Amino acid sequence: MSSEKEKTSTPSSSPSPSVELCKGINGLEKVLLRESRGSSAEVYLYGGHMTSWKNDHGEELLFLSSKAIFKPPKAIRGGIPICFPQFGSLGTLDGHGFARNRFWTVDDDPPPFPTNTLSKAFVDLILKPSEEDLKIWPHSFEFRLRIALGPGGDLMLTSRIRNTNSEGKPFSFTFAYHTYFSVSDISEVRVEGLETLDYLDNLQNKERFTEQGDALTFESEVDKIYLSTPTKIAIIDHEKKRTFVLRKDGLPDAVVWNPWDKKAKAMADFGDDEYKHMLCVEAAAIEKPITLKPGEEWKGRLELSAVPSSYCSGQLDPQRVLQGS
Repeated sequence: MSSEKEKTSTPSSSPSPSVELCKGINGLEKVLLRESRGSSAEVYLYGGHMTSWKNDHGEELLFLSSKAIFKPPKAIRGGIPICFPQFGSLGTLDGHGFARNRFWTVDDDPPPFPTNTLSKAFVDLILKPSEEDLKIWPHSFEFRLRIALGPGGDLMLTSRIRNTNSEGKPFSFTFAYHTYFSVSDISEVRVEGLETLDYLDNLQNKERFTEQGDALTFESEVDKIYLSTPTKIAIIDHEKKRTFVLRKDGLPDAVVWNPWDKKAKAMADFGDDEYKHMLCVEAAAIEKPITLKPGEEWKGRLELSAVPSSYCSGQLDPQRVLQGS
């Protein structure tokens, strides 16, 4: 964990990035990251689960259900759940694997990450399998997760998964950062960057289709896995004049999900009308599972930023965002 403390020497000095381990809901431990310009993030050790990401105006950028249950073994509804070692319920494990309902620990001695952390508030977490985990998924691994908050409020999640099997056994897994974005109104949102791509439709037995629209807009339930996606995707919120930009590495797929009204009402930990104010766009590796031999490591990185959207001829100009740095 970053050991930098807040400076309080003079009123004019801007505070340094800070990291604080504290108690959250129901006494569960969480880590609070604060950046010098005022942005913040929080991650619960239960699930290695991000539950908040706020910009320097204190606006919440992630959606967390008002009915989210902070009681193990139930996974937290909203934020950024970690789906590992499987996405969905394709395998023999519970839906979305077990990483999101295990207790992670702060990793005080991580191997070097090739990221500059001098100006960032960051924390390193680690998950290793328990005896019970090995019974349901008999593979030894080390999952290291770094969460970093940059000077401009950008959020970076870097996952490193290593096969630590001693008997020479490879393993395969699928993975997703199941990110719930907070949006003003789902009917006012469009997603750019997935046009013309193939996708698997989970609402139609994973049948394969090709996206026809020039952007994704939302009028009903959606649950799609887009394949071979670009490294950058934009979510444009017209009402808030805000664009979320996802940059990803090592994660070729992207899941787009909104449960809409019927499924929202069927979920005990989700408000009936909350589907209007959230959209999941998830950086993922699903179609082609990752296989690691003993000693091998996989890395998947996600960077999120929220930028003001500008109007151009009455339309938001997402191409400028997508083509920018």
